[in-house]
Amino acid sequence: MHEPFDMTMAIEAFRNRLASGESQPLDWWHACRERIEAREPEVLAWEALAPSPSVPPAAGLLQGVPVGLKDIIETRNLPTAWGTGGYLSTPGSLVDAALVTLLEQQGALIMGKTVSTELAYFTPGKTRNPLDPMRTPGGSSSGSAAAVAAGMVPLAFGTQTAGSIIRPASYCGVFGFKPTFDAVSLAGIKSFAPSLDTLGWFANHIEDICTTFSALTRAPAIEALPSLEGIRVGVRSLPSDRVLDADVQRALARTRIRLEHLGASVAPLPLDERFAALVEYQKEVMAYEAAQTLASEYRQYADSMGPRLVALIEEGQSLPYARYRQAQQAASELRQVLSRVLVDDVDVILAASAQGVAPEGLDATGDPLYCRAWTLLGVPCLNLPLGRGHQGMPVGVQLIGDRFQDDRLLAIARTLMQPAAGQA
Repeated sequence: MHEPFDMTMAIEAFRNRLASGESQPLDWWHACRERIEAREPEVLAWEALAPSPSVPPAAGLLQGVPVGLKDIIETRNLPTAWGTGGYLSTPGSLVDAALVTLLEQQGALIMGKTVSTELAYFTPGKTRNPLDPMRTPGGSSSGSAAAVAAGMVPLAFGTQTAGSIIRPASYCGVFGFKPTFDAVSLAGIKSFAPSLDTLGWFANHIEDICTTFSALTRAPAIEALPSLEGIRVGVRSLPSDRVLDADVQRALARTRIRLEHLGASVAPLPLDERFAALVEYQKEVMAYEAAQTLASEYRQYADSMGPRLVALIEEGQSLPYARYRQAQQAASELRQVLSRVLVDDVDVILAASAQGVAPEGLDATGDPLYCRAWTLLGVPCLNLPLGRGHQGMPVGVQLIGDRFQDDRLLAIARTLMQPAAGQA
């Protein structure tokens, strides 16, 4: 009798099964398709599904792994609507986004396009939180986070301009990784604010986050450290002038216990008072750049656009260049300051991912408040699904590293997430 496919396995375990002949390259794809048929009517994570693969997947780190792509990532063989509901759409692009080719070269199988908010801003799509369909999954990478959380695919991709990887990962209870800015190519992905937009991905296992980073960057395999002895963790959320939600405080406290159990030292991290302005600077940079990037879409489709997107573009149109330049110069200076902090004082930073659990209602995607500053700084950020809050809903925390120290950040996180750490 054929045994049911284990949908919970990590990518490396599946690769081992392929090598031993216990599994075939399309087994995971077919199992995911069955899962989609069962859960999609409730979750509504997908805009378009790909046909069954016509050729075997290439051998690689992601061989046979089904993958979801946010509906702002261009594909030749699938439509793209950029979360617009159809007022802006194409049946297929002339070429795939670079990400698609990189994934396929590593053996990944494209399952389909996941729901995005409108042009990756705040107007929600149809997706619901898999853990409570009356709550938002977050945004803008709504469908990707929800598809992974619902077990529809083991891996899905999104983008972050403010908090669009970390926040939905926190709301849906999965790992979400935003690498260093520009570490992975955005070629063929709809731009919103070019100095902020960053490609990232969601998974249910930290090992899969690491494997995917190696697959896309050709970095060596990321292994857990022997322990976290000597690792210095600074606790600091930005902005720092808000009282954190009780659920978030508990999640941070539990994470601190896990870190200390493995030998890390954890302490509050004082930062230069100039860091307090970063949240507002991020908002200004995003508005200014969106007004330029979406100038043509605004001219042609403003009457069809959501009011929040229109308001942002018009805000950016009125923002003086001098103000934009000031925000960018301040961010550049503080990147250098933070790099020194992440050498001299701490190895990683522990911070809030979101303001709390996923809000009830489907007319908004939540506030990216605690992600804005880190996105502007371009540093790698990883949501850890370590907490449960109100009514059992997930509440994550994020680990943050220095720019281009993604592998170091992931190694620390992989160590933290070892089963033994859960005994703390």
